[in-house]
Amino acid sequence: MPGFLSDLVQYRRLWLMIVVLGIGGTHLSGFQMSVINYASPYVQKFINETWLERYGSALPRETLMLLWSLIVSAYCIGGMAGCLCSGYLAAKFGKKKCLLLNDVVLIVATLHTGFSRTAKAFEMILAGRFLEGIAAGIHMNAHVQYAGEISPKKLRGFINVTSTVFLALGKAVARILGLRDLLGTEDMWNVLLSFPGWVALIQLLLLPFFPESPSYLLLQKEDKAGCLKAMKQLWGEGNYHTEFDDLMKEKALTKGTKIMNVLEVLRERSVYPQLCTMLLLLLSLQLCGLSAITFYTSEIFSTANLQESIIPYVSLGVSVCELISIMFCSSIIDRFGRRTLLCGGYSLMALILVLLETSLLLSDQFLWLRYCSVILIFLFIIAYGIGPAGVVISVMNEIFTLSTRASAFVIGGIVIWLGLAFTGMIFPFAVMLLGPFCFLIFIAVLLISAVVIYLFLPETKGKSTSEITEKFKTCQFKRKRHQAVEMCAAEEKTFCTRL
Repeated sequence: MPGFLSDLVQYRRLWLMIVVLGIGGTHLSGFQMSVINYASPYVQKFINETWLERYGSALPRETLMLLWSLIVSAYCIGGMAGCLCSGYLAAKFGKKKCLLLNDVVLIVATLHTGFSRTAKAFEMILAGRFLEGIAAGIHMNAHVQYAGEISPKKLRGFINVTSTVFLALGKAVARILGLRDLLGTEDMWNVLLSFPGWVALIQLLLLPFFPESPSYLLLQKEDKAGCLKAMKQLWGEGNYHTEFDDLMKEKALTKGTKIMNVLEVLRERSVYPQLCTMLLLLLSLQLCGLSAITFYTSEIFSTANLQESIIPYVSLGVSVCELISIMFCSSIIDRFGRRTLLCGGYSLMALILVLLETSLLLSDQFLWLRYCSVILIFLFIIAYGIGPAGVVISVMNEIFTLSTRASAFVIGGIVIWLGLAFTGMIFPFAVMLLGPFCFLIFIAVLLISAVVIYLFLPETKGKSTSEITEKFKTCQFKRKRHQAVEMCAAEEKTFCTRL
């Protein structure tokens, strides 16, 4: 407890900066992903009424669904566009200026959605969602990298997980504000959609009082004095020679290389192990079964005889459960390590899905299993939050050097946005064909991911970026040497056969 209180006082400016980064970063992504579900019936009614007022005829249902799907998909399209821009913007202007510019874009976007009802133009919602997607693609990458670069080594895991904490917080805030008792009404839906603009304005006003990341100042700008000043501003008075020496080792490791673009990273063979690790983690996160759980949540709650008016509050409880579990993950990640939480989380999620599969198949014969299914959903969310949801971002931040990190996050971001679009299009058909048996796919993915991570992912807890990079090189060297030994043995065997 004394150590915790002393850290709380010493790093008080760092905690403030984490909050400022979070509310205008992944918090808004989580909010925008969830809030559109609550505004859906009112926006569709608004589109129909606007069309009727303009053209004197009701909008065909097929056209209405097409316009609505465009509004929903515009966010993902904008997200991919923003993700592609994020690497260049972060390298050119730094994370701080990148986020400030992004706040302006987000304010403009929410002005479109907020005033669409007054202007009687549903096209403004489409434009606003596209701009919000661009902003999300930028701030998701910039926020995660920024948070990782301003953290001291002993708090790095905790601070890396805060980006996921704010993502879950955004989902919870959207579900709270989207309740019919608050802003989820026909009269207030445009105010609900414009909420991110106010949060972006807060970040725009407060972020200029905080410094750029120390690693960016030293490695990219070669400003040693600025780097040390930023460390003291964020971490208080103290001796930070260890962190500074780690940055100097990273600078020597990259040999003064400037930040590489996406094509240069893809051509750099020495980064392939890290890229493969990142892709494995992101794909396993996309295919861990969370989409299936989300799809079946309302159905399971209904079959458990929960009242219709209570279901939104139970769904809110699921979001709060995810938030609390990720916060718990942030408090234990630096104690148990990344690999332990990932392997344990995936294994526990696979076990819960096996039990959920069984309960869904037998729920017609044993009615009490319906209530077990509700409990298993909460347990799955807890395992997801403590395991992959909190740890994946931390590992991604730690395995790349500054010269490759921005472009690696662009590649990872594209995978995430394409994965969202792919699962959104394919998953409903998989459910239609397989029903509850679709969980078998996710169980296989979880078990394979746990085994592969245990075998090939080095532990990054307490290690500097240069040490982690050397660890990947060592593993790669061992594999090459093993292959060389096998080839030599094969040659000797062939030679003996010839004799």
